[in-house]
Amino acid sequence: MNVALIAAKQLEFAKTRLAATMAAPDRKALAEAMYRDVLGAALAARRADHVAVISSDRTLLEVARRAGAIVIDEGYPRGLNAAVKLATGVLAAEGTTALCVVLSDIPLVTGPDIDAVFEAAAANGGVVLVPSRDLTGTNMIVRTPPAAIATRFGRQSLMAHVKICEKAGVPYAIVRQPGTALDIDLASDLADFARVPGSTHTLNELARMGMAQL
Repeated sequence: MNVALIAAKQLEFAKTRLAATMAAPDRKALAEAMYRDVLGAALAARRADHVAVISSDRTLLEVARRAGAIVIDEGYPRGLNAAVKLATGVLAAEGTTALCVVLSDIPLVTGPDIDAVFEAAAANGGVVLVPSRDLTGTNMIVRTPPAAIATRFGRQSLMAHVKICEKAGVPYAIVRQPGTALDIDLASDLADFARVPGSTHTLNELARMGMAQL
């Protein structure tokens, strides 16, 4: 069973690196918009048998519940890796065989992007990593089985995941995807995103703030 898992921070704590660019209410609105785009992509993925969300944010969990996703309430903000570990255990116990963790701040990810990494995992086994644009971070990871390795999201996570795989003898593949690679952390990321044509919750939110044009 393939499951796409979205790990989302509590909205009040999201996108703090944009504090110099955006007021707190706008950062919260942006984080929710990006989450809605990622959730929509996961729900559109044909190779995902189920979509799950782990968060401590009541608003995000309710959005997931209404969309028909599996909801895992982490209770309090544990940090990304601890939240993923918790969700991995829950989903593995329910029969998940391949788990795709999708970060909630990559609004250009699509259902076909998620399908592609599930396909790569089915072909290669082990771990499939989708890096950030600068090839330091990990924006999406598929693990077969779900606990094949522990996640190490954070600075230099791509290399951290590669080293863990190599040490444990777990096969891995790196799949680059232009849309998935764009995570929004900095003002420059917002500018790059705003130049990509499309119809997303994120673009609509930025347009409302006067930071993009529809």
